[in-house]
Amino acid sequence: MPCQNCRESTRLDFDFSMAFQPIYDAVAERIWGYEALVRGTAGEGAFTILSQVSAEQKYRFDQDCRVKAIELASQLFPTGEDLKLSINFMPNAVYEPAACLRATLQAADRYAFPKSSIMFEFTEDEEVSDTVHLTNIITEYRKHGFTAAIDDFGAGHAGLGLLVDFQPDLIKIDMKLIRGIDTNRAGQAVVDGIVAIARQLDIVVLAEGIETAAEFEILRDAGIRLYQGYWFAEPAFEALPAVDLSACALSGS
Repeated sequence: MPCQNCRESTRLDFDFSMAFQPIYDAVAERIWGYEALVRGTAGEGAFTILSQVSAEQKYRFDQDCRVKAIELASQLFPTGEDLKLSINFMPNAVYEPAACLRATLQAADRYAFPKSSIMFEFTEDEEVSDTVHLTNIITEYRKHGFTAAIDDFGAGHAGLGLLVDFQPDLIKIDMKLIRGIDTNRAGQAVVDGIVAIARQLDIVVLAEGIETAAEFEILRDAGIRLYQGYWFAEPAFEALPAVDLSACALSGS
């Protein structure tokens, strides 16, 4: 049965959709997956939608975003390709991990979308004070074959302390650390440290917010495998944007 907080959540009084941004695998030289990003029904930016979400609607919004992302990905992802779907979630909107996961599991079954292809990433825009609860969420998700990721790593609350409490499958280095890193020795040193720690903990590293070939090249030299950013492609509304894979491979050679 759903938990009490889930049952009492207020339904949404607005509609939304999703845009998709590719994640590039520099080792395999292919698209690894796509992140689903919330948008208005006419392609309006995320803030237009997020600003309408009340505290009472937070749980319902989190649940509906998951279902919408899976629905669209099932229609857009090429058949037979091994691609990850990255979905953002709000830890503070998850009350009881198993109960709050039912809608996701039902959507995956309804749209015949592989559970092993789903990655959940959380960002610490809101501080999660109960790390035991967060660990329980990640443990429950992994039971079903989902990948767990920390977004915006190195910014806000998403720092090294979280890696002490639990180890995700993947961390996304915050774009503030990435911007202009090709000319920033301090930034390079910090990223090198993150990569070294992740390697010891068997965590995959993704650099987000890549905007130039120079940023990509310095990060590839640092040993980072996965990338996301406007240099590869901007998010496409209800579509998968084209990526010039040959240009990416050539830049990194």
